[in-house]
Amino acid sequence: MAENEDILVSVRNGVGIVTLNRPKAINSLNDVMVAGLQQALTTWENDDSVRSVLLTGAGERGLCAGGDVVALRQSALGDGSFARQFWSDEYRLNAHIGRYRKPYVAVMDGIVMGGGVGVGAHGNVRVVTDKTKMGMPEVGIGFIPDVGGTYLLARTPGLLGLHAALTGAPFSGADAIALGFADHFVPHERLHDFTEAVITDGHEDALNSYAEEPPPSALLAQRDWIDSCYAGDTVADILDDLRAHDEQAARDAADLIATRSPIALSVTLTAVRRAGHLRTLEEVLQQEFRVSVASAKSHDFVEGIRAQLVDKDRNPQWSPATLAECDDAAIDAYFASAEPDLTF
Repeated sequence: MAENEDILVSVRNGVGIVTLNRPKAINSLNDVMVAGLQQALTTWENDDSVRSVLLTGAGERGLCAGGDVVALRQSALGDGSFARQFWSDEYRLNAHIGRYRKPYVAVMDGIVMGGGVGVGAHGNVRVVTDKTKMGMPEVGIGFIPDVGGTYLLARTPGLLGLHAALTGAPFSGADAIALGFADHFVPHERLHDFTEAVITDGHEDALNSYAEEPPPSALLAQRDWIDSCYAGDTVADILDDLRAHDEQAARDAADLIATRSPIALSVTLTAVRRAGHLRTLEEVLQQEFRVSVASAKSHDFVEGIRAQLVDKDRNPQWSPATLAECDDAAIDAYFASAEPDLTF
């Protein structure tokens, strides 16, 4: 396959290898990559000569920085049909990864954000490193965590997932394991040897040879104040509790949350809490599809991407401008049926 293609697919020694290949964009997912990964997984699932799958990202910066949100913004400015189709295809891929029958080894090195979490953290063999910088930063662009992210965020120890969702702040590989986003820790400097061992010896032998005990999780160590402060009914209550806490980290979290889209924060809080009551990844993805389709019609989705990635002035003008203006009716509207809904 030509090296200039956005996704590279091959088989070596019974291992299906997928390399996300847009290194200049930190391998941000586009529709071609989503379709290519889905096609490869479908083909290999029923091919007895392929015993496992290995997912990596090209370049040194990371597995995947997320979805191509600039293209999604362009769609939102038009009729929204491309965004709707992209999310439909992407979330079906996330569900497929979540129920994949063969070992799916996701190497989540470097930056792994948003859509990168979707193609990595639902796998059954999830590897992180000392260079991993993972996160669900959607609230910073007026969007809401998707790709099955709210399923994982709702199932972390205590309320660590709400902290990650509402701040949008990145967390380490050790944190990712503690939060349930990953399983195994391999030092970055040994990653090349590890991936070669997956191909030559199989993933179990490779893990036995190269995986190590992860360092302590900094996030897990802060669980006391996080569990206390994120228990409030509303985002405003959570901010009050964070600002009143004597931990500097709590006040720093409040300052960060205060820069995010008020409506995205409000919907995110509800989405994560609802996801905790849904049984399956598919049910959560259907909820996320409804929320994403609604987001594409919102002011803040278009404005947030403009400020961060188009004009890059880092000065979004959110509307509604305050949490107080985000009433229950505005929040609930994000969860209405997307007509037609996502199905699997």
